[in-house]
Amino acid sequence: MDTIKLKPIEQLFEILAGNGKKYDLEKIKKAFLYADEMHEGQLRQSGEPYISHPIAVAEIVASLGLDTDSICAAFLHDTVEDCPEKTNISKVRELFGEDVALLVDGVTKIKSINIVDKEETHIENIRKMLLAMSKDIRVIFIKLCDRMHNMRTLYVKKDEKRRTTALETMHIYAPLAHRLGMQKVKQELEHYALQYLDPIGYKEIKGHIEEKYGKNVDFIEKLKSYVTEKLEHTDIDFKLEGRVKTVYSVYRKMYNQNKSFDEIYDFYALRIIVNTELECYTVLGIIHEMFKSVPGRFKDYISTPKPNMYQSLHTTVIGKDGIPFEVQIRTSEMHQVAEYGIAAHWKYKSGERASADVDQRLAWILKLIDTENEAADSEEFMHAFKIDIFHDETFVFTPKGDVVALPQGATLIDFAYSIHTGVGNKMVGAKINGRIAPIDSAPQNGDIVEVLTSNASKGPSRDWLSIVKTSEARNKIRQWFKKEKRQENIVVGKSEIDKLFARHRLVCSESEKIEIVTSVGKRFGMNEADDLFNALGYGGIALTKIELKIRDEYERNHKNNDKDFNIIETTPQNTRRKKSTGGVIIDGEEGCAVKFAKCCNPLPGEKIIGFITKGYGISVHKADCPNISNAYANEENANRFVKAEWDKPSSYKSSYDSAIQIVVNNRMSMLAEISVALADMRVDIVAISTRNVEDTTLINMTISCKDIGHFNSIIAKIRSIKDVIRVTRLVGAS
Repeated sequence: MDTIKLKPIEQLFEILAGNGKKYDLEKIKKAFLYADEMHEGQLRQSGEPYISHPIAVAEIVASLGLDTDSICAAFLHDTVEDCPEKTNISKVRELFGEDVALLVDGVTKIKSINIVDKEETHIENIRKMLLAMSKDIRVIFIKLCDRMHNMRTLYVKKDEKRRTTALETMHIYAPLAHRLGMQKVKQELEHYALQYLDPIGYKEIKGHIEEKYGKNVDFIEKLKSYVTEKLEHTDIDFKLEGRVKTVYSVYRKMYNQNKSFDEIYDFYALRIIVNTELECYTVLGIIHEMFKSVPGRFKDYISTPKPNMYQSLHTTVIGKDGIPFEVQIRTSEMHQVAEYGIAAHWKYKSGERASADVDQRLAWILKLIDTENEAADSEEFMHAFKIDIFHDETFVFTPKGDVVALPQGATLIDFAYSIHTGVGNKMVGAKINGRIAPIDSAPQNGDIVEVLTSNASKGPSRDWLSIVKTSEARNKIRQWFKKEKRQENIVVGKSEIDKLFARHRLVCSESEKIEIVTSVGKRFGMNEADDLFNALGYGGIALTKIELKIRDEYERNHKNNDKDFNIIETTPQNTRRKKSTGGVIIDGEEGCAVKFAKCCNPLPGEKIIGFITKGYGISVHKADCPNISNAYANEENANRFVKAEWDKPSSYKSSYDSAIQIVVNNRMSMLAEISVALADMRVDIVAISTRNVEDTTLINMTISCKDIGHFNSIIAKIRSIKDVIRVTRLVGAS
């Protein structure tokens, strides 16, 4: 092959040589030359030849120690999508084999997961990603490497694109890397994403870090020298590393845990890498002999690994200068897993798949796919996805000493179903550390949990569906009701449908109602009305998912036969007064579902109005909401407005969301000062985003408040902060 044409991938060859593995170099060269030919004439937004991107992705893939086919797929990952006139997946399969084609096809199908996109499209993209991962986990490895290079070059994009990409990265790809144990990838993605999502906070914390490190610039080197001298007197072969905490790690602790910069005790860290587990514990003893340990700051992830395979000993101690620092102790193998996660275990030999151990650790992907199939609606699937991908873990013990990892906040019912389906179904109670506890209790780290069962148990309660946190438990409960309680489910489901008809004032005979339900059920593969009633009863489908379809089917039949179908007009005789959710009373609607409009976020104390939506009951707006004014202008909406008023304060929710925009002068620590002021008032920040406009910064924030009076006091507090130019409420956004 022409060595001049191969010059751009010389650095890749150096990485491969350093890996110490056997690679099919001819196949890799062939993939590069093919990608170079396909992308010929294409440029990136930076003006560079497009092939520079596949080369960079291939280098990152190689640095993870992945195999020949992964590197080939990295070169080819954009060819099918960006060069359809030149190539297709069949051509890739013909030239490079089935495995490479599968990887390229998988990466191609994972489209941009735009978290501000329409919900159904967003979920469909996540589903495709999960399916691709379940077929071959290397697909997501390549996609993560692709995203890493895109983040490194994001500065060439426009502001809106930067923010969208950074948001996707922070909410999807960085947590995925964490779930797969790929800490180096996760940290780099978070580092770049934070720069674009909160540039003020990023610069502020970076400044704090540089200032603190500047004052103790030789602290880590002195520490390494002191520890090295001590360990050299042992027979332990060790490697010593020092690090300063990343900007994002500090940011997360400061803003998520409301800590000051001085409260970050693991700002400095020392990592000691040895050969065996026994040596890990030996070194731990030496460290505790050398330094005073901080109580409550020791964690043993060797005996109790994290679900993403992470293993290490963590302890925080105080140095001779009075400076606290963390010590991490692990073996070389543990270190590889900590840095590269499942990728460190991913080996392909003679076409064999990964080990059974790795497949077991990836079982959560298949569970998520099952959840997507079983979920009652898209909202539930997203909840399950967030729980499985983003959750922090709680480690609890069975009476026999086995460790069970649960999502933080999971209940004793979740614990029972994580042990076995039969244990959950027969559960009648539970003990935490030997004491009886309510079954909706959430065990804490280190608790010993015992599930009490009985063969006389009548099975789970329907109330458990609203108590459990994990999709696994929820699906198992549903399956029990689906199998054991069909007749009861049908009664419950029919009652839900009757309420739906009454809520929307749809009147027809029982036979006509069954006809409508049967027609809607067939759209979901159910042949009879009872099948749909059953699915509603055991929670297999959500009422909100069929509500609009029921009404559409009713209206279609109503047009065909005005004599048989009619809508009751609301009159003083049939008008009822019913207290609804969230402390709002709706006149003329019984048992109505209520939601608060996101466009104006009405607060107790403000005038409100109800609007009958086509998809979800009644939407409550501020009376002066611009969207309501627009709706008034449409004559078709004349019958969709209903009177709404606030009930007694005792019926209010604990908090209501409200969106505000704060305009501030560009100054370090502005965001921190606002956050501290809100924390002092015990006000939760639900969401936050920033954008620079010349010499000012726009801070869009969603906060929780009790009522309009509380909201006004919050605004007054923010306005009193120095360099705050303006605070306005965001109302009327669509």
